Amino acid sequence: MGVSPPYLRDDAERGVTIRIDIAADPAVSLLSVRGPWDDQLRHHTSVSLRRCFTDRPAGLIVDLSGLRDPRSDSVPTWAAARHVAAALEPPVHLALCVPPGLPLAHRMQGLAPGRFLPVYARVSQARVALAGRMPENERMTATLPPGPEAAPAARNLVSDACLAWGLTRLLHHSRVVMSELVTNAVEHAGTEIRVAVTRRGDGLHLSVTDGSPRMPRLIRPSRPRPDRPLDDRGQGLRTVQGIAELWGAVPASEGKTVWATIRAPRTIAHT
Repeated sequence: MGVSPPYLRDDAERGVTIRIDIAADPAVSLLSVRGPWDDQLRHHTSVSLRRCFTDRPAGLIVDLSGLRDPRSDSVPTWAAARHVAAALEPPVHLALCVPPGLPLAHRMQGLAPGRFLPVYARVSQARVALAGRMPENERMTATLPPGPEAAPAARNLVSDACLAWGLTRLLHHSRVVMSELVTNAVEHAGTEIRVAVTRRGDGLHLSVTDGSPRMPRLIRPSRPRPDRPLDDRGQGLRTVQGIAELWGAVPASEGKTVWATIRAPRTIAHT
């Protein structure tokens, strides 16, 4: 099930940045597109949108206040993004931010009903609107100090979520992954930690946000030493990769968020 982590970095694509605003809502990603719309920016934007959808945020805000597109040539990209977001299970709530009065704003608002995509003047307005569309009873969160009790508390949050949502088949794997992510944050960030467990259809989306901007990375496991035969350093994120359907990291306004998606293994019926 493990895959290479699709890390999302600021410098990944020219003209495009991806952020999570910890103070607002870690479940909502913000993608900002700036500069003149041309073939290169269109390609970079499409790549970044795919990365955002891989992360499966509960909501995605696309800020186009810095985009220069006087002929509205970017409309097909946003219409395609709406289609992809709506087809995901569960769907990702998508919103555009375009300053009023620009040709692009008028063009998007005039789309046919089947291609409708909400357009807001400001990011703050989009956040309020998306918050009203996301069910609160499918998300549990906690803020934890960076100490030895953080991992047990995070595991307990996972247990509460699995029991409340009838997802006990995910209980063991989800507890293991959450424990590894939180332990990694305690060891390498040493800041306050925000954890979230979100129901995504028949699976769970786990996220751990800390105050360190340093992205996680897989390291080669250390060889056991004679004086430390049980040393398992380097195994944490490899454990996550081996269990999670997907996992990755995204920069946040103050630090980063590391996430993982857990789903039950598919069973094959034998006849």
